[in-house]
Amino acid sequence: MADNTTWVHMAKSFGLPYLSAYLDSVGSNFTHGANFATAGSTIRPQNSTLHQSGFSPISLDVQWNEFYDFHRRSQIVRSQGGVYKKLLPKAEDFSHALYTFDIGQNDLTSGYFSNMTSSEVKAYVPDVLDQFKNIVSYIYGQGGRNFWIHNTGPFGCLAYVLERIPISAAEVDRSGCGTPFNEVAQYFNRGLKKVVFQLRRKLPLAAITYVDVYSVKYKLISQARKHGFNESLRACCGHGGKYNYNRQLGCGAKRTVGGKEILVGKSCKDPSEWISWDGVHYTQAANKWIFDRIVDGSFSDPPVPLKMACQREPVH
Repeated sequence: MADNTTWVHMAKSFGLPYLSAYLDSVGSNFTHGANFATAGSTIRPQNSTLHQSGFSPISLDVQWNEFYDFHRRSQIVRSQGGVYKKLLPKAEDFSHALYTFDIGQNDLTSGYFSNMTSSEVKAYVPDVLDQFKNIVSYIYGQGGRNFWIHNTGPFGCLAYVLERIPISAAEVDRSGCGTPFNEVAQYFNRGLKKVVFQLRRKLPLAAITYVDVYSVKYKLISQARKHGFNESLRACCGHGGKYNYNRQLGCGAKRTVGGKEILVGKSCKDPSEWISWDGVHYTQAANKWIFDRIVDGSFSDPPVPLKMACQREPVH
């Protein structure tokens, strides 16, 4: 239940193929898992359409309803045998599965994009976190026992925020990131960590791992060249401006120059040297670097590696 290509590397580490999207139901094999995420999704439902805001209408509560429906219907259909038995999970798989989350950043940026101040965004964070806590509890009620939860990243370092929301030079740190935005991200993360502690007390059989991806991502961006990246803030696939980002002409968009239609595509020769792919998402190289730092549990609480996330004793 997330929108983050780090999960691609997670699947690979377990020797699994990419997870089939729940909504891509035709011909999908769900025996190794299912992906309920959508691009631009939030925890809290947005009071706007996808066209108006750019955020997905399939918020976390909708993803939960899809999971609940999948949990119930998959067993009904699987009982018919034949090919259904080969494509759908067993009932016990739901309690053995690892439930992964990387969500919350869009809840924060949506406030800024609605012209809210940092104080106004912070004010609704507790409600967002309460809704997240409820969803994890619901999944536990359906038999889920193992949870891998990422905190939110330093979105003040992303071109789509820096280009869209003006800030003063005094509000930019040494790495070129927007301090007010990253402070709100850290505020959210402190609240999320408290929620994880609360869930551990409330759900005694759950094994919940909190992963500090914020620290990993900021380390990468602030020390880009040290880690083999030449570009930290500018988008590899974009067009124009200080950050090579234009929300009206995103990666893959078409524009007319001199009467000729041009596709906005990759403007960097080697994407592996760039951290930002399109001003919103990280490049595959950056995601791989991030995954390699978190897979062994170095940035986790408790400090367990990914491969042990479903095998350890519940933490109290």
